[in-house]
Amino acid sequence: MKRFSLLALIFPTFLLLVVAALFSVSWFVSGTLRQFYYVQIQDDLEKRAYLVAEKVNPERVLLAEVALDPLAKRLGELTETRITIIREDGRVLGDTREEPELMDNHASRPEVRAALYGKVGVATRFSRTLQQDMMYVAIPLKYQARTVGTLRTAVSVSRIEQTLNDMQQKLVYFGGVLTLVLAIISFFVARRISRPLAEMKRGAIRFARGQFDRPFPVKGAAEIAALADAMNRMADQLDERIQTVVEQRNEHQAIMTSMVEGVLAVDMDEKILRMNQSAAKLVGVDAREATGRPIQEVLRKADLLRFVSDALSVNDPVERDLTLRLEGNEYYLQAHGSALTDAQGKQIGALVVLNDVTRLRRLEGIRRDFVANVSHELKTPITAIRGSAETLADGAVDNPEDARRFVSIIAKQADRLNAIIDDLLALSRIEQESDREGIVLEVGRLRPVLESALNASSHAAHEKQIAISLNCPHDVKAKINAPLLEQAVVNLLTNAIKYSESDSRVEVDAVQFRDCIQLKVQDWGCGIPAEHLPRLFERFYRVDKARSRDQGGTGLGLSIVKHIAQAHGGEVTVHSQIEEGSSFTITLPMVEM
Repeated sequence: MKRFSLLALIFPTFLLLVVAALFSVSWFVSGTLRQFYYVQIQDDLEKRAYLVAEKVNPERVLLAEVALDPLAKRLGELTETRITIIREDGRVLGDTREEPELMDNHASRPEVRAALYGKVGVATRFSRTLQQDMMYVAIPLKYQARTVGTLRTAVSVSRIEQTLNDMQQKLVYFGGVLTLVLAIISFFVARRISRPLAEMKRGAIRFARGQFDRPFPVKGAAEIAALADAMNRMADQLDERIQTVVEQRNEHQAIMTSMVEGVLAVDMDEKILRMNQSAAKLVGVDAREATGRPIQEVLRKADLLRFVSDALSVNDPVERDLTLRLEGNEYYLQAHGSALTDAQGKQIGALVVLNDVTRLRRLEGIRRDFVANVSHELKTPITAIRGSAETLADGAVDNPEDARRFVSIIAKQADRLNAIIDDLLALSRIEQESDREGIVLEVGRLRPVLESALNASSHAAHEKQIAISLNCPHDVKAKINAPLLEQAVVNLLTNAIKYSESDSRVEVDAVQFRDCIQLKVQDWGCGIPAEHLPRLFERFYRVDKARSRDQGGTGLGLSIVKHIAQAHGGEVTVHSQIEEGSSFTITLPMVEM
């Protein structure tokens, strides 16, 4: 169905009403004026007839005197009226415009017939004599109470019709002008009515698009102004509610995005309703592409799919430990599932929360390994000390050579036990200071620290005839804790000397880059197999356990180096190849000047 604009509906209606009103007024005025003119002419002719009748002697009419015709012509010229004197038998005795003898008998004329009956006769018709429309008024002429004839006055109505036509033309012209003016006024009135509504339409479209910054102007008629004001209030309320909804959605989105736990919501058909980034990362998918798709198309994890199916099928919350393999790594997840309901309490799906406990499991494994390693590392010297003591108690103390040998074993194992305890205490102290208030760092030059570390390691290097070289500019500075950094470098130098052949070399380099400083300890010893590199900095981890113990190592040196580097806001890395040597690099942040 075709719809028209408000202007197209209002303007033609107004224009039609104006034209109809003007036509009705013109028709009424024309008819009224025509009737008014005819009544006036009739009254005028009647008065003229009575005036002329005073000049006509009825007796002469009765006698049908010839002198009546000149009288009729003379009086007609004086009054500009056609005067006709008619005898009672209808014979014309005198006429202003025509010779009586040439005229027809007028006894049948309606106005004459009415006058002969003693009334005033009136008639309007076309005159064959004058060939024009005439109005006739006839009055009776009486002699001694007897109607002896009639006196008729007549005037042409052509002038009246011409006057009326002129007046109608003027009315038409005036009506056309007035119609044009009223049409223009109607157009502007209709436009004034429709324009605010059109503006409201455009504003409503803006509101529908969420653009509430341009309110409606409150103007025009009271009803339109009230409507605009109501629309503005509605827009303010909508804007406020939409802002609230957007803020709540953003808050929910921020919460979902910031959650460490993975959140996965599915409907009863196992289609994904929502998935946060943590869940997408845990299962290795794209959250935006996964939304709205069946979970079987997105995931290929049988344990997780089975858990989601169980969460949908039962009303009570379910919990389960899951193990997922992603990109060659194994992840341990703790899954919690519960029913997802709507406002009426009807179940519409399931909500699954995934907690990544991989680090916790690994820490538990490290703890177990640490306890086992500590127990093993402590048990070995304690067992040696106890065995030596028992041997001495059984009689070896009486043999000087055996006594000296077993006392030496006890002393050596006691030193080793003391070294393990010292390293554990140092490691614990570094961790506690880092976790509490942090280790105090001060800006200082690196070369004195490295020179002190080289001096502390020079005796061991001299015994194996290993040359240690230092390459560090004097102006290199970093934010450091000098004793701890020296300890880290000493530990690296000790390992480099310990696992290098005699007559080899060890290099210590300090290189300043744009955003960091790197301390590298390089040796050309036996090297480390690649499979041991990821766990090299774990506590008590040994590549060659027998050789490490024989050389007096505690298995905590590199772990201490790692924690010292982390306490400085840096890290330690290792690169090594079998029979080509190893390089350990401590990376420190650049000092902000």
